[in-house]
Amino acid sequence: MTVDIFLVLSILTAAVYFFITEKLRVDVVALLVLGSLVVAGLVSPDQALSGFSNPAVITIWAVFILSGGLSRTGIANRIGKFVLRLAGSGEARLIVVIMITAGIMSSFMNNIGVTALLLPVVLDISRQTHRPPSKLLLPLVYGALLGGMLTLIGTPPNIIISQALGKANLTPLAFFDFTLPGLLLLLAGTAFMVLAGRHLLPTRDPMSSIASKRNGSEGQALYGLNQRLAEVQLPKASALSGKSLAHSRIGRALGLNILAVMRNGQKQLAPLPETMLQDNDGLLVLGRLDRLEQLSRGPNIEIVPGQSAIDRLLAGPTAIAQFRVDSGSPYQGKTLAQLDLRRALGINVLALRRGSSTRRDDLTEITLRHNDQLLIQGQREMIQLVHNLPDFKILTRDMMDDVQLPQHLLVVRIPPGSVLVDSSLAESRLGETFGLSALTLDRQGHASVPDPDLKLQADDLLVVIGVPRDLEIVRGLQALTVKQPASVDLAELTNGPVALVEAVLSPFTTLIDKTIRELHFRERYGLNVLAIWRGGRPYRSNLGDMALRLGDAILLYGPRDKIKLLGQEPDFLVLREEAQAELNLKKAPVAGVLMAAVIGTVLLGWLPISVAAVIGAALMVVTGCLDMEEAYRFIEWKAVFLIAGMLPLGIAMENSGAAALMAEGIVAAAGGLGPHFMLSVI
Repeated sequence: MTVDIFLVLSILTAAVYFFITEKLRVDVVALLVLGSLVVAGLVSPDQALSGFSNPAVITIWAVFILSGGLSRTGIANRIGKFVLRLAGSGEARLIVVIMITAGIMSSFMNNIGVTALLLPVVLDISRQTHRPPSKLLLPLVYGALLGGMLTLIGTPPNIIISQALGKANLTPLAFFDFTLPGLLLLLAGTAFMVLAGRHLLPTRDPMSSIASKRNGSEGQALYGLNQRLAEVQLPKASALSGKSLAHSRIGRALGLNILAVMRNGQKQLAPLPETMLQDNDGLLVLGRLDRLEQLSRGPNIEIVPGQSAIDRLLAGPTAIAQFRVDSGSPYQGKTLAQLDLRRALGINVLALRRGSSTRRDDLTEITLRHNDQLLIQGQREMIQLVHNLPDFKILTRDMMDDVQLPQHLLVVRIPPGSVLVDSSLAESRLGETFGLSALTLDRQGHASVPDPDLKLQADDLLVVIGVPRDLEIVRGLQALTVKQPASVDLAELTNGPVALVEAVLSPFTTLIDKTIRELHFRERYGLNVLAIWRGGRPYRSNLGDMALRLGDAILLYGPRDKIKLLGQEPDFLVLREEAQAELNLKKAPVAGVLMAAVIGTVLLGWLPISVAAVIGAALMVVTGCLDMEEAYRFIEWKAVFLIAGMLPLGIAMENSGAAALMAEGIVAAAGGLGPHFMLSVI
């Protein structure tokens, strides 16, 4: 074995390791493989990048766009609905029709697109026939995968193999060369699912029972919602009376979803953040009530009278400064949450001035712009680290009135028995619960900028930024009374203008790894996120900080018109057929003709598949079947980069002799056992 062969096999082994463990995304692994081959001298730079100009790769992304055109114009949707409506209600018949339909459609379309397209249809059929979707969804996936073997464009490996044959001066595979063996495999797979596979599938209904009135209690039990439903009562002369739901912090501070406001025997379902509270209002809430119970035990924070917060702040080892965000600055275009100056440098951002207005609360998600001015506070030596920023200056006591800071500063004490004792600043949620942000901590005469992970102790003194009226809200929260279990069933709230539905991230989403809080989901979509189903279990707490992943099922509650609007969003797939995005049905004949023309020119030998697919994809956009932004979304870029990045590994295996070495080893071990055994080994 030569050094080059050893290097190639080492890179291959490392790639397989990362593919299996998923410690890195597959497309990232492919790009690292590409770079490693060049650095190791196994391929030239031109060879390393040749995958991106490979006809197979070009064909793959063009076919994704063609598939998107069929989907966007409703051709595939109409075919799928029509055929599935003929399936009847018998389980075996349903499985046969679903698998054959998905298989035939995926022979001309992207497998993932077909599955996403048929998913809401299959779920609706499962609801109408009272069949558990767990019995139908895996057959849908298997049908789409098996159907990819029916034609040349059914799946990327077919295209790659055909291109490889041509490169080796052999006859490339034609469009329908796969059809007969592929059809036999599809029928065999369908027969297995009908005769044996369906009996191995679990009988559970994690989706359709949720939104169904008939099965409302089952859906609650599945997500554990019945354990988290309660009524919260405002007392007479409540400190929260006259305040909006958003200002009251009932939802944000206590981690509760407010499903309805009950007043004078009437229910206001899915109330808006602007809804004003009144004395004796009842709130139907969903979530953990332990936070409210902890707050109600007694005083958790006390204002220390006679203390000058600004003098205490400036007398310690801290400083207050301001600077301007300049054009080209690393701060421009980022949010304070992304910069995370508190953890990176121990610096607090006290205010943001933009033009003539100054903002002091809810700063974390504001995107910084050119000429924004930030007021910051932290340890003096850390503040000096940013002294080279535009218009930087450390403020003196005389400058404090100019920035209107003193009236927003308080000195507070953590009394013994407070719920905050033994909690870190991060766990205490001072900002969300009390509307306060800790700037310095004085413990036994020693002042410092507190670390977010520092545990609070009784009698700690904190200089915080906030306003006394926010502590009135805390007193209002402490006066709330709880009735559990609630007298109202969740299923009763899903009639009329509101509904309870599930949604998943679409295959073409751009929201992976973004949190519900970062998306401002409630404000953006007008819907409450009640739970997230992940890895076989529901999550119902701290949902705002959960990063979304493919495969998450998000349980939503809100107005039906908002749910329909969410169905128009390309990032989400609402698991209700009635909420699907509107299709461009007028262009359906055009899309059908273009797809037929691509197949026809390839069959007649007028154009190679790569050129025909690119022309067809371009005409899909030119004729208005879909716009260019939609075309880019339909391309599965992960697959494109994966294939383009890994193709140079094949070149390196050829150049180094690794391919010949492996081939000789396989022939020596299995060559005498016949071609069928050899195929099995490969």
